[in-house]
Amino acid sequence: MTLEQIKMPQLGESVTEGTISKWLVSVGDKVNKYDPLAEVMTDKVNAEVPSSFTGVIKELIAGEGDTLAVGEIICTIEMEGGKVEETPAAGEKQPEVPNNAAAAVSQADQGNKARYSPAVLKISQEHGIDLTQVLGTGAGGRITRKDLLKLIESGNIPVAGQTVEAEKQPAVEQVAKQELVQPVPTKAPAAPAVNIPVAAGDIEIPVTGIRKAIAANMLRSKHEAPHAWTMIEVDATNLVDYRNSLKGEFKKKEGFNLTFFAFFVKAVAQALKEFPQINSMWAGEKIIQKKDINISIAVATDDALYVPVIKNADEKTIKGIAREISELAVKVRTGKLKSEDMQGGTFTVNNTGSFGSVQSMGIINYPQAAILQVESIVKRPVVMNNGMIAVRDMVNLCMSLDHRVLDGLVCGRFLQRVKEILENISKSTTSIY
Repeated sequence: MTLEQIKMPQLGESVTEGTISKWLVSVGDKVNKYDPLAEVMTDKVNAEVPSSFTGVIKELIAGEGDTLAVGEIICTIEMEGGKVEETPAAGEKQPEVPNNAAAAVSQADQGNKARYSPAVLKISQEHGIDLTQVLGTGAGGRITRKDLLKLIESGNIPVAGQTVEAEKQPAVEQVAKQELVQPVPTKAPAAPAVNIPVAAGDIEIPVTGIRKAIAANMLRSKHEAPHAWTMIEVDATNLVDYRNSLKGEFKKKEGFNLTFFAFFVKAVAQALKEFPQINSMWAGEKIIQKKDINISIAVATDDALYVPVIKNADEKTIKGIAREISELAVKVRTGKLKSEDMQGGTFTVNNTGSFGSVQSMGIINYPQAAILQVESIVKRPVVMNNGMIAVRDMVNLCMSLDHRVLDGLVCGRFLQRVKEILENISKSTTSIY
């Protein structure tokens, strides 16, 4: 018999932890490969964790409601036909390993088990990390995502061509190197307990796993990214007239709504193509400018916020974007959103105007560099170029930006371009197909 471990998978690009909402198996159950083991909630998606092996459930390490970091063990499975690792009998002397060779043994063991998780491979490729030179702190000396995050934070990233000779380093340097690969906490530090008196009639609402995950992700974004904020005013009168002239016939023909939001997403995607700096992410020692323009859109339910992604939005028509917005919203509200629907986003557009907001400051969707809030379209008196006052349909576009990546000048030009595109929408210049 062989005991295998099932670990918390990464269910989204920026997801760092998940909460076991329900176990679908019990200890002693026989499972086949790919059978669902548990339902997991994150701040981005609900999903089932499949088994990677065929065997019998030996132990459920995490309980329902427990939140674990990506890569942590959630259960173990006993497989038939494998080899059992023998444990030395009590009192039996084990071979001694010289102290100055400890690092080399750990590295050799790691080389024998050079099986890296998708998250580890992705981070190492993005940051040019030579995994053969990283001392892992995981089981059997394996490299974990936490090890790489600690290296990136320290700035001492091992690259191909460098040689690590632990036995030749002074003791102080060896200790420093070991400290570099200690795990990085992926959870926000627990807030101190607050003693709030509960009076008669007060309602205590337990914090759900998904609400905890949302809180942790928002806290990480606010702590790590220095947020700046800017706003621009757009005259959407032509857009409103054009969309209203089409919406009835469009709904009858296509079967879904032609929303204002689809026009805004299309305008943003077009502007991102012209200002690719906005379509970037902070990566420690470098900034990653993404080639694909994948627009994340915020979709709220009564108790959570999900951020599905419209892939390659710049290549889609307004009709195609409207269709995806409709389909993704339905998936969120029916609980059918999949992890792949949440991955790959490079810039977020949030439709805060849908509930009447006219001005807001969004928290950036980590690790993206900016988020745009599309506020409510309202009729207001506006002084026109000829000095006359007219009632126009106006909308505010509010942008939060990561000041490590972006400066006010490029963001101002980006918003001016979005404004120009929206204000020039008309029946003669804009096709929805």
